[in-house]
Formats: sequence, structure tokens, C-alpha cells
Amino acid sequence: MISSWRRKRASRGAGGDGGNKRKLSELIVPNHFRCPISLELMKDPVTLSTGITYDRETIEKWIEAGNVTCPMTNQVLKSLEPIPNHTIRRMIQDWCVDNRSHGVERIPTPRIPINSDEVGTLLERLSMVRSPNECRDLVAKVSEAMKESERNRRCIIGNGAGNTLSLVFQSFSDSEGETVISLLEDIMSLLTSVTPLEQQAQENLKSPKSLERLVWFLIKGGLSGRRNAVMILKELVSSSKDQGKLIDSLLTIKGAMEGLVKLIKEPICPASTKASLIVIYHMITSTHNSLSKSIVIGKFIDMSLVSLVLDILVDAEKSICEKALGVLDGLCQSDKGRDAAYNQALAVPVVVKKILRVSDLATEFSVSILWRLCQNEDREDGGVLVEALQVGAFQKLLLVLQVGWNINDRIKEKVTKILKLLNLYRGKVECIESMDFKDLKRPF
Repeated sequence: MISSWRRKRASRGAGGDGGNKRKLSELIVPNHFRCPISLELMKDPVTLSTGITYDRETIEKWIEAGNVTCPMTNQVLKSLEPIPNHTIRRMIQDWCVDNRSHGVERIPTPRIPINSDEVGTLLERLSMVRSPNECRDLVAKVSEAMKESERNRRCIIGNGAGNTLSLVFQSFSDSEGETVISLLEDIMSLLTSVTPLEQQAQENLKSPKSLERLVWFLIKGGLSGRRNAVMILKELVSSSKDQGKLIDSLLTIKGAMEGLVKLIKEPICPASTKASLIVIYHMITSTHNSLSKSIVIGKFIDMSLVSLVLDILVDAEKSICEKALGVLDGLCQSDKGRDAAYNQALAVPVVVKKILRVSDLATEFSVSILWRLCQNEDREDGGVLVEALQVGAFQKLLLVLQVGWNINDRIKEKVTKILKLLNLYRGKVECIESMDFKDLKRPF
């Protein structure tokens, strides 16, 4: 069976009629050059165990969709690894060359994707090598293969690259030298691209010497080293089953807290800022001992974390805003944290502004922060209660009760309690008209 394939012939500028466009020509394409699924000319023909040839991109989509049979024969595939059909590919290329006068371009010779056996061999060699230079060469091969295609990346990850890379990182973590540091940086860069990490990979990276080396990069590494280190730490604390133990281990490593705060003070990129805020949030909230929690919060307060977070909140995008509010809420659990917030002119205006402006999660954190500040206010002049009224908190909180249908009952209860506290000062304060309610007709 043969079909027609229309191609516009290339226009060539030679002689009198050279500038005129050629007419569309009918070109007969041999049926065995076309993919049985897409019916398009195959660019990278591969053959399945059933002997049927398909275009690689098309048949891989079929297999990735969960199918384990041959589309043409419906036979169960003995192997899901398609084999390159070099004979058909060369025939197609020759056909393209023979028909170049019809505007047909020769298909390029495709790079053969890496297969599971090759990945297994490469990772096995990597796990056995003890020379930093040789190990770095193998890591470079893994990195190069992953960059070639998304298929290669999936194949490498699926064959346990995260476990092997984390094991190599662990084995070289207590070594020194420029070559070792460079090797560890390369491994960290790869680890950030193979997330989520498997359980064994996490265990390797949570070992004492691996954590110490990650913190070392957090403090002394270059921009990429610091970024990759905090991204890995974020992955560990976010998915760890024994989060409390991991956090306790991190807190005992000298410079860990300072390195995280430095990433907020001197941001590298939004991803590293978010990762740092997540790790700090878990440090504050996952410490079970109240005395230890107070000490941790106190150290972060001494590093001016409250003012740094408030600066971020002024114009942060949604994701960073939510995480920054979560950290501020955690800091305000302690007296020292609340005192630091009371002393910041931005604290109340920024927190009130975020209510119903970012997301439900941001609203919940904002209400919680405001509740912590209001319920502990004991100054005769009303302090933060008066300030909250002046920036329109009363109106916003009423609106939360009216339209905040996704806000949980615990937060709504806090809203009600804050409103009762604010109501005591409403008659004594001239509220500033909030831009959020400029056109709102209020029944109160």
C-alpha cells in the first residue's frame, strides 16, 4: 500500500525563473518507511520483539502509557527496550537524498538512547571506583547522557541513579582536595535533577558525614554549590520519615542555621530562597522539646530573621510569600519572636495586607500571626491592636468570616477572637481606609 506525501519544493534563485515558487509535487512514499501508528515518515525507526518497526518517539509514548503489547500484532512484548533498525533508517536516508530535488531533507542520524543495561553498567562502575578523577569522569558521562534527552533521564533515574550518586557522595564526603570538592559539586547538581529521591538515597545523604559536607557547601560553597546543597536539604526534610531526628542532627552542625539565613539575606535564586525557608520552617516547627524550640527561634531572631522575612513579604510571589509567612508564624510562637515583630514597623501592615490577597494558606498563616501578636498585647495604648485597626484589619477579618469558605474552623475561631479584641478599641481609633475595601459597602 502506498500513499501521497505533499511537500513544497524548495525555491532556488538561479536564472530568469529562479525566484518563482515551485508547485506542490506529488511524491510516492514507500509504506515501510512510514510509522504504523503515526503514518509519518520515520525519523528514528526501531523494532520491537515482535519484529514490527515503529518510529521511536511514537512507540515510546505507547509504552510509557502503560501498554505492554505490540500495537500491530497485539502480542505481549518480551522486552520494552526497542532495538534501533539501522537498515530501515539508512534506506530512508538514501530515499531522502534521492528525492532532494523534490524538497525532501535528509533525516539526521539519531543518537541512540541509553538503555537499562548500559545504565546499570555505568552505575556499577561508578559505585566501585575509588579514584576521584575517574569517578568524576563517570559522573560527567551520566550528566551528559541525562542532558541528551528526557528519555535518557527517565531511564537513568529508573535504574537507581539517585542511590548510586548519594552513596558516592557519602563515600567522598570526608575527603579533601579540589578534585574531591569539584566531584561532590557535580554529584549535588545531578542529585537535584533526579528528585524525588528514593529512601536509600535519602539514608545515604542523612548520614553524619554527608550532612556535614552539605552544610559545608551551604557555608563555603560557590553559588551553585550553595544552591544545590539547600535544594538537597529541602528534599530531605520535606520527605524524611524521621524528620525530627534529621532536624536535630542538622541543628547540631555548626553553621547550618547561619548558612540558611545567609541564603535569605543574599538570595541566589527564587528556588534557593524557597528551599531555605522550608528548611528553616521545619527547624522551627519540628523541634519537639519546647526549650530547644525556644533556643532555636532565639538564634534565628538574633540573626535578624524577622526583618529579613518581612522584607521578602513586601513584594514576594505566591509560593515564597506562603513559606515566608509560615516562618514568621513559627518565629512568633516565642516571646522573643513576638517582641522582634512588635519592633518592626512593617510587621502588622504587611501581615494584614496578605489576608485574602495571596492564597488560603497565606491567609491562614497571616491570621495565625496576627492572633499571636494580638492575644499577647498588654500595652496600655493598645499597641498592635490599634495599629491593626488603623490598617484595616477589622474589615478584612470580617470578610474572612463571610467569604473565606476554604479557611478551616480553627482559623475562623482565631478570627472571631481577634475581632473581639479589636472591637474594644474601635471607638477610639480612626481607621485608615484600606485600598482593599475602597468600593466595598460595609454594613457596620
